[in-house]
Amino acid sequence: MGTYAAIRAIASYLPEKIEPNDPSNPIGKKIGIAERHVAAENEAASDLAVRAAENLFAAYGIAPADIDFVLLCVQHPDHSMPSAACIVQHRLGIPQSAGALDYGLGCSGYVYGLGLAKGLIETGLAKNLLLLTSSVYTKFVSPKDGLIRPLFGDGATATLLTPVEADHPLLDAFVFGTDGGRADKIVVPAGGSRQVPHTTPLVYDEPDARGNTRTNYDMHMAGKDVTSFTMHTVPQLTKDVLAKASLTAGGLDAVVFHQANSYILEKLRTRCGLDDVPFYNDIQHTGNLVSGSIPYALETIDSKDGLAGRHNVLLAGFGVGLSWGGCIADFGALLPRKSDG
Repeated sequence: MGTYAAIRAIASYLPEKIEPNDPSNPIGKKIGIAERHVAAENEAASDLAVRAAENLFAAYGIAPADIDFVLLCVQHPDHSMPSAACIVQHRLGIPQSAGALDYGLGCSGYVYGLGLAKGLIETGLAKNLLLLTSSVYTKFVSPKDGLIRPLFGDGATATLLTPVEADHPLLDAFVFGTDGGRADKIVVPAGGSRQVPHTTPLVYDEPDARGNTRTNYDMHMAGKDVTSFTMHTVPQLTKDVLAKASLTAGGLDAVVFHQANSYILEKLRTRCGLDDVPFYNDIQHTGNLVSGSIPYALETIDSKDGLAGRHNVLLAGFGVGLSWGGCIADFGALLPRKSDG
């Protein structure tokens, strides 16, 4: 027996405002997204993260006073400084003795967060760790961009991780990867220290053949290049995680990939040899939640079919960076919700 980090609880929050996709836009039909939740004008990343954490505390009877570390995966924090995790710590009433930090990954961010949490817990640096994701991508996508805007929704998730006694690691077989040489394939050019706001003017792109326009302060994505990256990287990532875990696809209880879009996920399922494995693919009413897509999917699976009996679940994230990561998660230590007894 040993002491290992484990996922104990997962909850989420989606903004109230819903933005439907134009049913006449062929992009929406191909990606399988009918509508998305969109943060209100006065809702910042920390607001969404706080709501997700409050939902987790209420659902599982967890006290903020027991949290001793906060990790927040966010690419668009409330301010360039301070860390949004510090704001969240205060608003939730988490003790000042807790550590709190942001990390700025996108679609691979949840898997990376699980790796960070595992390291902190299994070295004794944290005991009750709150892993948050918060995405407000719609604030950085042009409303006149009919290619990118239908993809993304806003939302936040909260995951509690603690040490448990077990005869094997409950988060294992981590594989990470980075290709910063293609960082420009998904980018918001202006607004950071490369093109600072007070000196960089607003510049509009020329409309494309379908009239889509965006500015240098909006997200730019090279769709074909990102799809090519995904189709090349994720099958190898899957093989590497399975090999590291000494598993075959037949030994998996479920697979949850980053929910990029339904079309890509169906292609990946076949290309990765996962047609006979329970495979989550449902973003019709949420869109791409970026770092929150995997934990949101896990919460959905748990609410419908239960997760506690699933001991070999392959998780894989991939996207902005370009970055990717995968692991095997065992949900045998998941806590019951208060309503479940």
